[in-house]
Amino acid sequence: MGIGSITDTIARAVEDASDGVTEVFQPVIRVGVTGLSRAGKTVFITSLVANSEGRIVSAFLQPQPDDTVPRFAFETHLAALTGATPHWPHSTRAISQLRLSLKVQQRGPMAGMRGLKTVHIDIVDYPGEWLLDLPLLNQSYAEWSTQALELARSEGRAALADGWLAQLEGCDPTADLDEPKAQKLALGFTEYLSASREAGFSACAPGRFLLPGDLEGSPVLTFCPLERPDKARTKMLYAEFERRFEAYKRKVVKPFFRDHFAKIDRQIVLVDALGAIHAGPQAVEDLRGAMGDILTSFRPGKNTWLSKILRKRVEKILFVATKADHLHHTQHPQLTAIMQAMLRDAKDRADFKGAKTGAMSIASLRATVEQTVTHQGQPLDLVRGMLLDTGKVAAMHAGELPDDPAHLLTPARQGAAEWLDGDFEVMRFAPPVLTRKPGDGLPHIRLDKAAQFLIGDRL
Repeated sequence: MGIGSITDTIARAVEDASDGVTEVFQPVIRVGVTGLSRAGKTVFITSLVANSEGRIVSAFLQPQPDDTVPRFAFETHLAALTGATPHWPHSTRAISQLRLSLKVQQRGPMAGMRGLKTVHIDIVDYPGEWLLDLPLLNQSYAEWSTQALELARSEGRAALADGWLAQLEGCDPTADLDEPKAQKLALGFTEYLSASREAGFSACAPGRFLLPGDLEGSPVLTFCPLERPDKARTKMLYAEFERRFEAYKRKVVKPFFRDHFAKIDRQIVLVDALGAIHAGPQAVEDLRGAMGDILTSFRPGKNTWLSKILRKRVEKILFVATKADHLHHTQHPQLTAIMQAMLRDAKDRADFKGAKTGAMSIASLRATVEQTVTHQGQPLDLVRGMLLDTGKVAAMHAGELPDDPAHLLTPARQGAAEWLDGDFEVMRFAPPVLTRKPGDGLPHIRLDKAAQFLIGDRL
């Protein structure tokens, strides 16, 4: 470790220690909210803030503590969901933050004398695609290239990657760097990652290739996996891509980990499990692997005074299957069980290290109502809502999820091309038109239970 790194570490330790003194009087809980594309992070945060209630006497927004991080646009997103013509807000494309301050009634025999307590909830919203980059910190360029090329050539991905793989066939990694050709290779790789995400796959790293922000077009995003040559020399294409890969880790991934991710107390991971099930067994297995990779990046465990200064640990991790309103409530236990089984390996590791973990299925904003009809002489449970694409009201029976998650996860692990016993449909519903009184929250499914798990012990 160099002198600069040591100095930065000491400075951050002093800063964190100072924060700890303040938090004794007005506790601060830093809640990370992440998930993969279309999991519903923005709607979750908006609904969580709008639905603050219970022992909470009052809830109000305050200026966030970090002036360098964009503010989560709560008012804009709430207006999008509750206006005369409601629509889903734009998805998360960069990190943002919001401070929600709660005045709560204290517990215990002396609660009346002690009055109200203020607890600050710092909500940190960041794209799950960025979190997929953290495992790269433990990989060399050669290791990552081997893994990424194997994935691109796998049965489920090869058709999506055929254009970029054809480019690689005519590429000589030992040739001198030609920047226009390097840019075309990086563009082909990015298009393959984008196509994979659209097809329902989750493991699409490096994440900044899909959400580049102000890094778009920079050399730090102009590389791709290459076959390792027998001998490397400085000016060859392979060596330059290796250098850019290391720069990506050093200048993009590490600052995110240091400045944001490593300061989180509680974490919720949102997953569109229904979307993966609809996409097929390979998408389910890909999601299971991606979430396992993500969770190896957490440092779970109970915080101590020393660990808060030197190395913060995540105390609670909640795994959530979103869009539960797409299913009749009788199917919710099966969805939760699938979520638990899909993440069991990573969850067990977190439990072993002292973190409290949980899994559930929720809907941050309920877009459907339930009904039961008679079909072929038998009752059939449906959900009904307004279709996003057409604006028409439609009822849907998504399919019967199995009581035993192994009926899904086993063919997924075996690489099956499609489900043998059923087809699981997904419709895209628009937000409902709401009639709200002042102070009303948003309709939801088990959002309160998710909040209770994450922060209930501190209220």
